[in-house]
Amino acid sequence: MDLSVIIVNYNVRRFLENSLASIQRAMEGIAGEIFVVDNASDDGSVEMVRTVFPRVHLMPNVRNVGFARANNMALRKASGNILLLINPDTIVQEDTFKVMLRFLREHPDVGLAGCKILNPDGSFQLPCRRSFPTPWVAFTKTFGLSALFPKTRLFGQYNLTYLDPDASYEVDAVSGSFMMITRAAYDRVGGLDEAFFMYGEDLDWCYRVRQAGFKVFYVHETQIVHFKGESTRRSDIDEVRVFYGAMVLFVQKHFSSSRLGVMFLRLGILLRAAAAGLNRTLQPLAFMLTDFCLIVAAMVLGEYLYFGKVFKYQAYAYPIVWTVPGLLVVAVGSFARLYSTHRFSVARAGLTILISYLAISATVFFAKDFAFSRAVVLISGFLAFVLVPGWRALARAWGRRAGKTLHTRSLFGSRTLIVGTGAAGREVLRKLHARADNRYDIVGFVDTSNAQIGETLAGVEIVGSLENVGKIIEEKDITDVIFSTDDLPYTAILAVIARSRRRAVNFRLVPTSLEAIIGKTRIDDLDPLPLVQIEHNIHRPFNRAVKRTFDVALSLFLLVTVYPVVKVLRGLRILVSGSSWLETAHHLPGILAGRISFVGLPLQEETENGSPERMRTGANEVHVVGPYLGPRGVTGLVQLHEKSGLSREERERYKLYYAKNQSLILDLEILVKSAVQWVRL
Repeated sequence: MDLSVIIVNYNVRRFLENSLASIQRAMEGIAGEIFVVDNASDDGSVEMVRTVFPRVHLMPNVRNVGFARANNMALRKASGNILLLINPDTIVQEDTFKVMLRFLREHPDVGLAGCKILNPDGSFQLPCRRSFPTPWVAFTKTFGLSALFPKTRLFGQYNLTYLDPDASYEVDAVSGSFMMITRAAYDRVGGLDEAFFMYGEDLDWCYRVRQAGFKVFYVHETQIVHFKGESTRRSDIDEVRVFYGAMVLFVQKHFSSSRLGVMFLRLGILLRAAAAGLNRTLQPLAFMLTDFCLIVAAMVLGEYLYFGKVFKYQAYAYPIVWTVPGLLVVAVGSFARLYSTHRFSVARAGLTILISYLAISATVFFAKDFAFSRAVVLISGFLAFVLVPGWRALARAWGRRAGKTLHTRSLFGSRTLIVGTGAAGREVLRKLHARADNRYDIVGFVDTSNAQIGETLAGVEIVGSLENVGKIIEEKDITDVIFSTDDLPYTAILAVIARSRRRAVNFRLVPTSLEAIIGKTRIDDLDPLPLVQIEHNIHRPFNRAVKRTFDVALSLFLLVTVYPVVKVLRGLRILVSGSSWLETAHHLPGILAGRISFVGLPLQEETENGSPERMRTGANEVHVVGPYLGPRGVTGLVQLHEKSGLSREERERYKLYYAKNQSLILDLEILVKSAVQWVRL
């Protein structure tokens, strides 16, 4: 038998399914076998392998025995002349195994080899060729010299960053995510050292192979993609501590006299842990301080623009004027998670300013002691609306220029391309449109050829082909590219990723089952699960009170300021019947009276599965038919997606999603999206 492929899996079912599909394609024409050792996963991995890949040799464990021991279990049963250890969160090209097998046959002095490995964004994964952690290498890694001077031989030895990744050469070690070893080398050195639970066992194996007289090689002629660290993310393992602990064990085993090397590695553990803790604390504070200073600057500049100079107020006002607005913005931003999971979100920053300044304007309107600052509040509010979201937009633009991804979404979701126009690609589009959370904004399809460019498929334009997908990503500001693996060979997928490695974009894969979208940052289920919710957010008294208060405040403000202007424009025929702005103004009295809301169910669906249908029987007895999913609204999730031709099932899903997740933040986001749509119209 030519090749035995061994995979150790832990709770990465979706990645494993995709990996096995690519491996089976790559093994066509090769006499081989595949082993999957599962370390007590609880995500359905074992059942998936048994059902979808019945010819794979499955070895389930009742507990997580670690990477080294699990691999050894399969190594002892494997019969191939060449043995491959490969991670489950990888995909391989159709030619990967053939290229590597040919290389090992042509170089009998090589005992172990690895190929080029790419990150999901197409960039080169540095650990796929490494040096052993000698005292000097450990020193340069611990104190960051290897990162500061990566192109110098003196400091760049840790990941051999001074060498060309597009050349093949002998190295100390390759990555454990793809290690191909010959039977001769394995018989000489044995399996992995089970003293290493995770990390370090690959370095140790490479070291022993070299000690046995074989060479270890990095081969650049073929490549794989590695979604690094997926198993670790599904466990409570401290990755940094385990990694450096493995390095300490390696040095103690092979460089026992090098106390200096062990000292540097232990110091590395302390420094990395301290840096991580400090970063977790300081980064949110830095964002808060930036926004606070910008609000103060907006207040000062607003005062100057209105009065022509600063310090026009009474002295007692300044401690409040220069602190309360900034603190309010920070408080609202914290509630909106602007300083935790959405730090670079332009939309959330804008909503934060809108909410904060509505509150400030209302306070100033009723507070006589601060009545002198009403105009300044309006001016500073406009400036803040530009500055606070603006610096985030600039940071994202800089990140794209620098090749970094600042994970965030546009108002309409991540700007997304679907690569593949076959039946599977169309099914991906249908399932994405059926999602109620609006996570993906589908910009267009990418076809395998240029023949259909400009045509539409299921209402979405085919905007390009595989040849110019990089240009499309740049021109259309794409953040996510979804590949339908049924429509494309893995070689084509990896080629696109490699060509686009300098662009800040997330590449995602939809496996054959069409159950999920796999990417570096998350796995998104495509099929909705049945959910029974006893009480939705829209039922909560607090949510309903906040929603009603907001409706009253905003409608009253618009009736005083905007409504007369709209009427004048209507009289001058600048606004015509059917205009979204005119329709909204027309409904303001109804919103103030409480008959409808700014955000809710479609106006024409007063008695359809959502708004309560009232029936009178007997002596004025009132019965409410159907679940209450919120009031009717001028706009809402259904209205936002009306033009995409929603099915009845999709309409109901949007209604349920809104009722379940209703909040002031969601209402404001829907209002902003609606305003953007109206402007486009």
